[in-house]
Amino acid sequence: MTTPIIVIGAGSWGTALAIQLARVGGSVVLWGRDAAHMEQMQQDRSNERYLPDCRFPENLHIEADLSRALATSDRVLISVPSHAFRAVLEQMKLERAGDVSSLELAWATKGFEHATGLLPHQVVKDVLPTCSDYAVVSGPTFALEVGAGLPTAITVAGSNTEWSRRMADALRTRAFIAYTSEDIVGVEIGGAVKNALAIGAGLSDGLGFGANARIAVINRGLRELSRLGMAMGARSETFVGLAGMGDLVLTCTDNQSRNRRMGLALASGKTIEAAAREIGQVVEGVGAAKAVYEQAQRLNIRMPIIEQIYHVVVDGIDPQDAVEALLTREMQAGAEHG
Repeated sequence: MTTPIIVIGAGSWGTALAIQLARVGGSVVLWGRDAAHMEQMQQDRSNERYLPDCRFPENLHIEADLSRALATSDRVLISVPSHAFRAVLEQMKLERAGDVSSLELAWATKGFEHATGLLPHQVVKDVLPTCSDYAVVSGPTFALEVGAGLPTAITVAGSNTEWSRRMADALRTRAFIAYTSEDIVGVEIGGAVKNALAIGAGLSDGLGFGANARIAVINRGLRELSRLGMAMGARSETFVGLAGMGDLVLTCTDNQSRNRRMGLALASGKTIEAAAREIGQVVEGVGAAKAVYEQAQRLNIRMPIIEQIYHVVVDGIDPQDAVEALLTREMQAGAEHG
């Protein structure tokens, strides 16, 4: 890249993306809100808290001052939890005195905004209406594997083909394949719903229901995800691709997934608070379950798996009761295509 790219968010995924961008070449600036943590990363040249043993390339620079970071480039990649996304955009707008027309923006944030039900690109249009170049980076990835340089494939979907292509090029190496898509709605919905469904897969496995039940959760969950996506204007083919089925299967089946681990913990009798402390990072699926359920209610979309996950994480019902209710409802529903 000819100009630096700023990565906002120094958690595991933001750090992994910053490392990957730096591998491709050019200057990368990584900012995080914890100044002490940023100073430690600068000394260690790694993020030992979230990505141990993943060394920083020389062209990856650590910055603890957001104003200084944003002053260096128009190219910004945001990687923060969904509940912080709007606040970051508002801070960027303030730092730039409202001038965002030249901004080239991407984000790896997944999930509906809890208060409004908006997808991230809709939040961008709300906060930064004059920003015309924006894209989401999504797909089946675990940060530790990206940080370690293991083979990975992701999807970039944006407001226009040219910016999506350039963002994909900024990430692409022989071991990191970046595809582009024009379906930003579908890609974002895939990323939003899969985290909640992964809690369901963890619940099923934690209760000892076995591989048959797990694949049923994944398959029927994909049907629910697609149903919601189509109602919101997404393209059906997106949900059988990397950002749909690919991301869902990965998140539901591997214990690197914080959301799956949350489901396992809840099935063992732990509280959400205790499980979250044990996991040690934000578990997006907890908030996603509520946001997706509420969006389905607004649109009158049938999502029985999401509904029962919602009852577990929001209403606190026993996971065993939730699964029994789900099985009863599904048997009453009958046809496989329902």
